[in-house]
Amino acid sequence: MKKFFLSVLVSISVGASFAQSNEKFVKAMEQKLSGFDSVRSTEGLQELANSFERIADAEKTQWLPYYYAALSNVNLGFNHAIAAGPMGGNADKVDPLADKAEKLLNKADELSKDNSEIYVVKKLIASLRMLGDVMNRYMTYGPIATEALTTAKKLNPENPRVYVLEGSDQFNTPEEYGGNKAEAKRLLEEALKKYETFKPESSIHPNWGMGQAKYFLSQIK
Repeated sequence: MKKFFLSVLVSISVGASFAQSNEKFVKAMEQKLSGFDSVRSTEGLQELANSFERIADAEKTQWLPYYYAALSNVNLGFNHAIAAGPMGGNADKVDPLADKAEKLLNKADELSKDNSEIYVVKKLIASLRMLGDVMNRYMTYGPIATEALTTAKKLNPENPRVYVLEGSDQFNTPEEYGGNKAEAKRLLEEALKKYETFKPESSIHPNWGMGQAKYFLSQIK
């Protein structure tokens, strides 16, 4: 009987420790995710990338901090690409960030297989690599980006971020290369409809992109 009660006490103690650890993890993530969708500065994105990577390295078994660390590096890379002009550039700055993001995302992928959100970021990494040198890389990374986004949609057709990226691609692509503002408007409006019913699994699961959809819609006359 004593062994039984001792076993119960140990189980309760372990459970309590796990709950406290998980609560600490969630709070740390929530703090960094506050306003995540609106962080655009190079300094802010670098701080986010570093913070999420530290959390990921401390936890090791959670896919979300690896995911957000990868996404923050991608967004930082887009800052450098956009600064080079409408056709992208700055491959010397963009490529190391794409490499970093891919390495982090691969860890997230190992922890959460067949995840639509991870394939969304795979698409973004391919697009970032393409923007490093559009004229020479479009034929290589364009299809990779398209395939990743197609997979993301197959894995979860209700993921609004898929439609945000489809719409923004249509918006940013010149008409002579297949872009279409009317199609962009349709896709972005579809994204907003998806956000109305989309429920993230928790307070720290992906829920970004609505602001981006609204911005591009505001630019379509």
